[in-house]
Amino acid sequence: MISNANDLMERLRKKLETERREIEELTADELERLAGNSRRAARHALRTIRRDTEEATGRMRELLLKAWARPLIVGMALWLGIFGGSWATMQWLSRSIQNRIEKRSMVDLEIAGGREMLAEIEETTWGVGLREVNGVRYVTLPTGTPVLTAFTVDGRPYVELSRE
Repeated sequence: MISNANDLMERLRKKLETERREIEELTADELERLAGNSRRAARHALRTIRRDTEEATGRMRELLLKAWARPLIVGMALWLGIFGGSWATMQWLSRSIQNRIEKRSMVDLEIAGGREMLAEIEETTWGVGLREVNGVRYVTLPTGTPVLTAFTVDGRPYVELSRE
């Protein structure tokens, strides 16, 4: 029986050893399969994270571009509006001033021409003028002009003036 017990123990030990090796091999295979699956899952997760990160970065770039673009566009529009309005106002004012200067020059020329004409009229009319006072009409003569007798021509009275 001892040999039977020893044999039995030996067989049991071999069987346990075989089962232990099988369990280790199965465990090793399972661990390798699990490691492969974990690597695939990690690679997939990494690709997903990269893709999501790139999408988020792209959205953030667009948001930042819009965040900078709007104030930039509004600022440029305001700048152009102020600059353009100021330029247009200055052009209008300068044209207005230039036109007034030209009008003033024309009026000065007309006044000078009128004065020349008045001087010429006074010289050719010897300073004679016409006045109406309270509905009565008078002929004004230069100071110191001697009046000679009046006469009528075509029914109108004339006064002869001396050139002295």
